[in-house]
Amino acid sequence: MRSDVIPRRYRAAPQPFTGGNEVLLHRDGAEAYPAMLDAINGAREQILLEMYWFDSDRAGRRFAAALVAAAARGVEVAVLYDAVGSIGADPAMFGELRRAGAHVVEFGPVAPWRRRFRLERLTRRDHRKILVVDGELGFTGGCNIADAWLSLEDGGRAWRDDMVSVRGPAARGLLLSVLGIWRRTGGVPLLRIPKSEPVLDARRGMRVNVLGEASFLREQREISRAYVRELYGAKQRAWIRNAYFLPDSSVRRALGRAARRGVDVRVLMPAESDVELVRHASRANWGYLLKHGVRLYEFESRILHAKSAVIDGRWSTIGTFNLDYLSLRSNLEINVSVDDEAFGATMEGSFLRDLEESREIDRAAFHYRPLGDRLFELVAYRFRKFL
Repeated sequence: MRSDVIPRRYRAAPQPFTGGNEVLLHRDGAEAYPAMLDAINGAREQILLEMYWFDSDRAGRRFAAALVAAAARGVEVAVLYDAVGSIGADPAMFGELRRAGAHVVEFGPVAPWRRRFRLERLTRRDHRKILVVDGELGFTGGCNIADAWLSLEDGGRAWRDDMVSVRGPAARGLLLSVLGIWRRTGGVPLLRIPKSEPVLDARRGMRVNVLGEASFLREQREISRAYVRELYGAKQRAWIRNAYFLPDSSVRRALGRAARRGVDVRVLMPAESDVELVRHASRANWGYLLKHGVRLYEFESRILHAKSAVIDGRWSTIGTFNLDYLSLRSNLEINVSVDDEAFGATMEGSFLRDLEESREIDRAAFHYRPLGDRLFELVAYRFRKFL
């Protein structure tokens, strides 16, 4: 198939964008955490928090204290955390939240003694990171609540990540996403379901689409198809950050064909990962991508955990979705897409800033890497469904 031919299933997929929103990019926990805590401290009616990794370290205790204070002043607080992602957290912290009046639910408890427990459910995790306050302000992105995202000055590890805040009617998409999983996991009925209002005229505000409001399998297809559809439609630039880059064949083909028709395709990955086997497995894809003109970079200054992209300086996506098997087939994920040139310019500026701390992969040097490295990469790639 020619590089300019778009597969039929990606030609006319509708994009249900909602106008009248304000969207801000928050780089790293250093920017995201203060904004999230300010939102919690200013909540009037309701706080919904869905978090894969909610630790009981300094960062986690700060958020827990803010949630306890909100519940004490009469705000309805609901917290949903993943059992595997938060496996190291102190259960006493969640007990404190419950005693303060917050509703707390554990997603996918690791409880083999329970009658309905199934081993295969251990691979189905709630990987989302969502905060919704009063139905009008929502946050999502790659930042969990743990010291890894605190700044170095604050005693953390300063992982490089992206979060966005959405104020306006699209925040309701985030709210409905949390409520859907809350009900499925047996959360108590929540009394207050506030409505979101536009912050700007729908013709002037940013257009936003929340991907991941539906069931386990449907939402992953929505996010993946949005990526592929935009890659096939790219005219000038397609810049992607991804912490665990193990794309399936549809994404690989879309990247390669975009590069072959002259699009500036760049993928930024971590030089050091918290899951090193993923980094090695990822390299099994590099030969194909480099051959077709995709430019690959490794972020070297600290761990890169972001999952975001910007195409043609217009379409941007930020969320929890990794271009890997687990995000596509197993985990609950969510992404926010923004159709706006001003926000796209912000995303491109942030990407270029990251490239200053990165090293581009040389095709010739990669081609002549040691045989032992190649074999290890192929073995690691065989286990990609479990990474």
